[in-house]
Amino acid sequence: MTEPVPSETPVLIAGGGPVGLSASILLSHFGVSSLLVERHPGTALHPKARGINSRTMEVFRQCGVEDAVRAAGLPPGRARFIIWTRSLAGEELERRVPARSSDDAASLSPTANCLCAQDDLEPVLRRFAERHAPGEVRFSTEIRDVRQDAGGVTATLVDRARGGTTRVRAPYLIAADGARSRIRDGLGIAMQGEAALYRSVNILFRADLTPWVADRPSALYFVEQPNLRGTFLTINGVNRWGFLVNGLAAEDESGAEFTPDQCVTVIRQAAGVPDLEVEILGILPWVAAAQVAERYQSGRVFLAGDAAHHMPPTGGFGMNTGIQDVHNLAWKLAAVQRGWGAPALLDSYEAERLPHGRATTEQSLRNAASMGRVASTIGEQAAGGVSRARPEFLNEQGMIFGAVYSSAAIVPDGTPLPSVANPITDYLPVARPGSRAPHVWLTRAGECCSTLDLFGAAFVLLAGSRGGAWTAASREVARTRAVPLMAYTVGPNADLGDPDGRWETGYGVAPDGAVLIRPDGHVAWRSRSAVPEPTAALQQVLAQLLGHATLTR
Repeated sequence: MTEPVPSETPVLIAGGGPVGLSASILLSHFGVSSLLVERHPGTALHPKARGINSRTMEVFRQCGVEDAVRAAGLPPGRARFIIWTRSLAGEELERRVPARSSDDAASLSPTANCLCAQDDLEPVLRRFAERHAPGEVRFSTEIRDVRQDAGGVTATLVDRARGGTTRVRAPYLIAADGARSRIRDGLGIAMQGEAALYRSVNILFRADLTPWVADRPSALYFVEQPNLRGTFLTINGVNRWGFLVNGLAAEDESGAEFTPDQCVTVIRQAAGVPDLEVEILGILPWVAAAQVAERYQSGRVFLAGDAAHHMPPTGGFGMNTGIQDVHNLAWKLAAVQRGWGAPALLDSYEAERLPHGRATTEQSLRNAASMGRVASTIGEQAAGGVSRARPEFLNEQGMIFGAVYSSAAIVPDGTPLPSVANPITDYLPVARPGSRAPHVWLTRAGECCSTLDLFGAAFVLLAGSRGGAWTAASREVARTRAVPLMAYTVGPNADLGDPDGRWETGYGVAPDGAVLIRPDGHVAWRSRSAVPEPTAALQQVLAQLLGHATLTR
């Protein structure tokens, strides 16, 4: 009997969490069809991740999701602090204002971070993924028997709701199927690092904590007691909360000892209110790890999110790093699918994101160790019985904005990175190739816009006020190479106004210079001043960036 011919899709996405859903939205943003499959019947039931940093909000801004995400989350003023306390009703030990929420952070980006619990975020992303053609989303669908050959990937899809199987064929597969990724394991890709750092239990509950939090709205309330170390997690800031029991031995991840009655007892102890009315909504035990895949790519399969890196939640980088993974990958897949990029371009995904995944996982682990959570530090407390998080904790502006890529999809200009006292906390905007293009307020058609609002759908060339030769060359190159490329001059009497006079200095070019920015907002190439043949220069640069040729020095 002849086996049915599998259906086809340009990109298959395994996993319907924030990373997979973001991949679907981003691919649709570039006009590329995809099929997302998720084995669960619906979106998350537990608020596992909550913090969305400014860089991820920039990604959402580019694809039109920012406002809906912010509406689903908490207003900024509802999570102003980070607080350490003996109990909610007891002695307050320490209070911090995270740099991510400070006034200085507002100068770095046109958007701000957002506190939106994962069970509130995922329905928003699912709604956009389902509505944004040409993407397709299927829940209650499990992916099995993934096989790849020189031409693509073939998988079996099992409909868990109605039964039955189908086969699908795709040139590329994004494995965003979580920390226990079957696809990664099937490819034989090992995880490197610490597999079991400590055990925790997330308790989702309903209680009115207003009397103890209303005058000090915080994202996190760390409770430090001799026999209890835990964290109240703000969900809606009124009557829906999470409580994270920290620092348990990692050997048993069942959480069997945490019955609903025992959870109520723990929450009352942490609140310092013996008669607090508590309704338990969910109990989720889990084990923290600090691991990164040895590879992010195997042939036509790409790992993203927890399938590629599994990091402690201290700092809130796991989900953000995953969404930024697919932000890096989506435009490259679109370039290859639509013919203006060569397959070699896809090799830059691992070259750029794997080092970043390792660095972010390491910093998350250091945060956890400073708070006494890893095996070697559990039980240790600083003077006064408080586990003091290191100063970098929640102040990682350098990590959030300072990712610098080095790959064949970047043409270096020989300039050094600016020196900072602490690259984890400190960020100096710079348009050096490989860096995130700096945010500068400009005007377009009389209205204010950020430089970042120009990026996301195409390559963008920004030239100085005397850079007309660059914009003319860009139009010619876009036509001959069939590359999506927009070009603008910036400055007096230019396409874009620079009312504060910050653009040329911020981007490090003369009035006749130019900067080329990739669709993911990272600087691809920079010429500080004019060159004799701008069209030939841009042709050569794009040939390298898109995997067609090696740049002649």
